[in-house]
Amino acid sequence: MVQVQLRVPEEMVKEIDNWVESGKFKSRSDAIKTIIELYEEREKTREFYKMLSERSKESKEKPENLIPLEEL
Repeated sequence: MVQVQLRVPEEMVKEIDNWVESGKFKSRSDAIKTIIELYEEREKTREFYKMLSERSKESKEKPENLIPLEEL
């Protein structure tokens, strides 16, 4: 793993420290890694939702392209 330094507002550090003290995370590092993982997962979900929305729009415009569920 690579070590990274970053600057964050003091209030954010206090909030992270509160999470650590309350037992939500083991350490600041654990909290920040989890936040990044959650952000990545959210972005994947957004992309998936975008794809579903586009497919839904396509199916409304060209319903003849749909495959009936009975054929699956």
